[in-house]
Amino acid sequence: MIANKHTLFTSRMKMADMIASNYDLILMLPRFDIHLGFGDRTVREVCRDNGVDEHFFLTICNIYSFDDFRPDDDDLSRIDPRLIVEHLRASHRYYLKERLPHMQRHLDILAQGAGENSGNILRKYFSDYRREVGDHVRREEKNLTMLLEEMEEGKPLSRELSERYVHSHDNIKDKLSDLTQIIYKYIPGDHLGEDMMELVFDIMQLSRDIEKHAMIEELLLAPSEDHNLSDREAEVLTLVAQGLSSKEVAARLNISINTVNTHRKSITRKTGIKSVAGLAVYAMLKK
Repeated sequence: MIANKHTLFTSRMKMADMIASNYDLILMLPRFDIHLGFGDRTVREVCRDNGVDEHFFLTICNIYSFDDFRPDDDDLSRIDPRLIVEHLRASHRYYLKERLPHMQRHLDILAQGAGENSGNILRKYFSDYRREVGDHVRREEKNLTMLLEEMEEGKPLSRELSERYVHSHDNIKDKLSDLTQIIYKYIPGDHLGEDMMELVFDIMQLSRDIEKHAMIEELLLAPSEDHNLSDREAEVLTLVAQGLSSKEVAARLNISINTVNTHRKSITRKTGIKSVAGLAVYAMLKK
């Protein structure tokens, strides 16, 4: 969804209405220890009753729901970085303890019906993927621990944290996308059943969640004070300005389409320009 001042969530909205606007938020609520059953209470009332920081909660919900939402300096100044760290850790627990085991159950059933050879290949791929996610989370947790220690010493937030591993989420998302393609194209059609559909939806939801997770790190934990493009973003911008599609850019730079799209979103956030024509003008002016 695209954000504007009329669509952003506010504390006066009913919590049920906000969830109805984006059902992905249902899976995010437990990370704040908020549970369903809030009736007609507003976001402010639900946050108050659950001891949740209202402003931070709304900031996260807006990031999850609106692709071009970017908190301003006032928004950032009102957020305790410790809340961000705890939210990221809650997301890690969600991925490792809930979402991936849930996906594993559907994949195991699918693998059983796909034949021994195909089934073993699917299990191996997903097992390797879970191991990679676990390694990634451990690296993030180490960085978050170091960040907390710096905050306790009164040191300012460093952009190094974001640059160090925000874009490493791309590989995790790419492998999820690859798994979807494998299921679509190479598992026999007579195995298209409920478990396959649920697994595909799980993959899509987790991919969106990981993308938003990376945006929280980039936008809240180590926000950039300038709008300079990275070298890779500049390369993507040049090719997009020449009229190449994301698929063509990916082939030219030997990166995935998901990675190209991530860079394009970052370019839009930094420049405020959304159209290809506008980006072409921007690219010429920056030469």
